[in-house]
Amino acid sequence: MKIVLIVFFFFLSFTILAQDKIWFDANGNVTTRENAVYYRVSVKDKTQKQLIIDYYISGKKAKESYFVKGKQDGKYVEFYSTGEVKITGVYQNGLKTGMWKTYDKKGKIKKKGKYFKGEKVGVWKTFYKNN
Repeated sequence: MKIVLIVFFFFLSFTILAQDKIWFDANGNVTTRENAVYYRVSVKDKTQKQLIIDYYISGKKAKESYFVKGKQDGKYVEFYSTGEVKITGVYQNGLKTGMWKTYDKKGKIKKKGKYFKGEKVGVWKTFYKNN
């Protein structure tokens, strides 16, 4: 039984280490490792709803987003390189929808407004620091 478990964990660790990384520049375009700001472990099965996490080169989480059939669909969260939440919103079929908020590093809202089918709608509010 121990042999079976050892073999299982060996193949599991090999599979995890063998996963390909996709490298992205600051604009989200695929690039080389040398020019990258973010990376993502590639996903083989794109048929189901999956949480995809992008990481800064440092290994800290940069973005979390759900994807369905290769398009963003669901909750989206972006983080500062120091770990604080930077942006929150929702995608529907690859387009921004509903309320989106941008935060400062102290967690205070800097900007908020709504999207409909990827387009800004209504009044967008920008908040400034009080001195």
